[in-house]
Amino acid sequence: MVSLLTVAGIVVAVFVGFNIGGSSTGVAFGPAVGSRLVRKATAGALFVGFGFLGAWTVGRNVIATMSSSIVPAAQFTPIASVAVLFFTGASLLISNLYGVPASTSMTAVGAIVGLGLASDTLNQALMFVIVSAWIVAPLVCFTIGFVVGRYVYPYLDRYVAFTTFDLHFVQLDRSGAIPRPYLNPNASPQDIVGSLSVVAIACYMAFSAGASNAANAVAPLVGEGGALTVDQGVLLAVGAFALGSFTIARRTLETVGDDITELPILASLIVSIVGGTVITILSYLGIPASLAVSTTSTIIGLGWGRASRAATLAELATPTPERPEFDVATGALVTSRVEEAPASPTIGDIARHEEPADEPEEIPDVPDIGAEGPADLDERSLFDPKAAKRIVTMWVVTPSLAVAASYPVFAVLL
Repeated sequence: MVSLLTVAGIVVAVFVGFNIGGSSTGVAFGPAVGSRLVRKATAGALFVGFGFLGAWTVGRNVIATMSSSIVPAAQFTPIASVAVLFFTGASLLISNLYGVPASTSMTAVGAIVGLGLASDTLNQALMFVIVSAWIVAPLVCFTIGFVVGRYVYPYLDRYVAFTTFDLHFVQLDRSGAIPRPYLNPNASPQDIVGSLSVVAIACYMAFSAGASNAANAVAPLVGEGGALTVDQGVLLAVGAFALGSFTIARRTLETVGDDITELPILASLIVSIVGGTVITILSYLGIPASLAVSTTSTIIGLGWGRASRAATLAELATPTPERPEFDVATGALVTSRVEEAPASPTIGDIARHEEPADEPEEIPDVPDIGAEGPADLDERSLFDPKAAKRIVTMWVVTPSLAVAASYPVFAVLL
């Protein structure tokens, strides 16, 4: 009976990892795929490689927390382990069907919390720390994004621009017996440096995703008397990530590359660096946290920061007919002035095969804060409030479903 449950646990763990791979690949490589720097298959391969590196190193700390600290390791009986993984995977599947990068860590912890509440073994002090991190991390990401968008971004944007590639960045010459790769002939040296930066940051995001998400797939199976060792758990998790990365990730890649990330490519670099760094730090501390939450919080903060440059902080707080008004609901400026398009194409432009605005012959000066008509701002390049609302809603729904569904089951089983 135990061996059958162990096999069932491994199967469900693969199911969870499959959904994690589908969700996290979109978060990490959506910008790179949307801007035609890498193909979807290449994105999947890179995600698996760097996700393994993150899981094998930093991810061990998160596995330790989720396998024995939130509830005692003894509570993860074969039946309980299968149930936790099942509720985690079912909640994630709902998010993936909606094409939304799910809050994987919140969902997995939610299922474990249901077990802890039913068995009266929940480590409430640790859960207070974890939930506090879930609140603080998005606020930190939002604040950093706002500060960068308001005070730093326009100066970076003067010197960073990308070409819209009609073909992928790396091409294959198949005229010979062995295909030979070569760079897109339309790429300038600046494009090459910028494009490599986008891919490098995507790989860093994959490292962060592996560090934070491996535990979500296998933690219940690892620990005292568990079915797997930590090393075996990491290998199983990454193998399951690969299945999702090469299959259902196509939908989340399209969502992140078009619906969510209506950002210039420079902005996507900033978002990836901030979100990935916050999650890597939390994973090193053994705190399960969501990469999707951190990156989208940075997107919103960056968009609001850029929009707010048209007025001083005092003016934003007290708008008048002579001053531009900042619409908090949409992250846009209420102004009759026609804004100019951003200097570099947005990822959404590239995904929809739209032509970017012509670059000016001379780089304009960055307007001072409070000056009307910021030259680097386009309302489309902030964020899509409808997409943001859909994502935040699923962040709340998926862990809530995991807790609500797992608690009554464990109350009966235990």
